[in-house]
Amino acid sequence: MFTCDIETAYQFRVESCEDWYAIHTKSRHEKIVATILTGKGFHNLLPLYKRRHQRPGRTRESELPAFPGYLFCEFDPRLRLPILTTPGVLNIVANGRTPSPIERTEIEAIQRLVDSPLQPEPWPFLAIGQRAYVCDGPLQGIEGILVAWKNSHRLILSATLLRRSIAVEIEREWVVPCPPRISN
Repeated sequence: MFTCDIETAYQFRVESCEDWYAIHTKSRHEKIVATILTGKGFHNLLPLYKRRHQRPGRTRESELPAFPGYLFCEFDPRLRLPILTTPGVLNIVANGRTPSPIERTEIEAIQRLVDSPLQPEPWPFLAIGQRAYVCDGPLQGIEGILVAWKNSHRLILSATLLRRSIAVEIEREWVVPCPPRISN
């Protein structure tokens, strides 16, 4: 017979079955909210990209959120008060009053991109287009939308719930078309 204390059982339940949710933040508060949530013990994801700013006589590089006004957080939606009381948080993206989880495949694709050496950038959301499967390179195994841009190829990764996307330059040889999806 397997026995464990309540705290261990609760920790296992929380770690094994939580979904990811989009947190809407005040403008330019994404980094501080991510820091506070990390301090509260929440696993979160704030994809950043590098942008160069031209100033007279100098160039400055800064890291900006790939999804301005949003970050992703993994938590139990029944225990959302610590999230909502975090300074800078406006709300949790929801359908009515029920928080809407982000598809795990979308979060995994974005996490893989963040962990790769590739440089993402914000991109207009694309709902239609040729889906592609990455069969080689640091993003191997994820799906996105392949587009041609300025004599190169870019893979678009989307957060459908937010209707936002990010793009990364990718080698054309790394991707193959996805088979058509069967809808029910």
